Amino acid sequence: MSHHDDSQGTALGRFFDSVEENIIAAILGVMTLITFVNVVMRYVFNESLIWGLEVVLILFAWLVMLGISYGFKKTTHLGVDAVTNMLPARGQRITALLSAAVCLIYASLLMKGAWDYWAPFAALQPTEGRWFPLGFTENTRDRAFYMTDQVPMLGIFRWLEDAINYGDSYDKLPRVVPYAIIPFGCALILLRVVQATIRIIKGEQASLIVSHEAEEDVERAAADLNKE
Repeated sequence: MSHHDDSQGTALGRFFDSVEENIIAAILGVMTLITFVNVVMRYVFNESLIWGLEVVLILFAWLVMLGISYGFKKTTHLGVDAVTNMLPARGQRITALLSAAVCLIYASLLMKGAWDYWAPFAALQPTEGRWFPLGFTENTRDRAFYMTDQVPMLGIFRWLEDAINYGDSYDKLPRVVPYAIIPFGCALILLRVVQATIRIIKGEQASLIVSHEAEEDVERAAADLNKE
């Protein structure tokens, strides 16, 4: 089977599918709404949401990170398989496992880099080691005081002032909040690649990229029409 479909999975799996899909849809909806309101305000009232563009950029980054992991989960990433399709079944399986191993290594490095970048903004320490985390560094410059340019501070995040900013108040939303999607998204990508690799090992999935079942169905339908 070349395409994984969680709709046939457990009720818990379908629930998480629904949550992820709704979050992605909500982010896209909020981006569209903010952009629409900004356009109307600018051309009708000669005003604008000063924080609108920055929020849309932040939400777009969130959308990309969540979309990448969801693509691995649903096997919807595009890929080139012209060469691998010429191989026998055993060869295709070997290349699928090799590509999965490469993606696992890449996702692990991405996760390390994501943590190392985000940690100082949360008053935490990045990891030591260039390629593999060997522990945590010490005396890294704290970046917890860094704030967004225009996004207003939200009351629900005031606790961060005591937690990471030594009690100093934030005038704008601290960057640790929007940047949190970086380690979270990379961790989710790593998880999805691990899950996909397990499915390939079990024979439940042929590769990490989207299948060509739909394309084959179209070709069969066209052939049937020609016969008629």
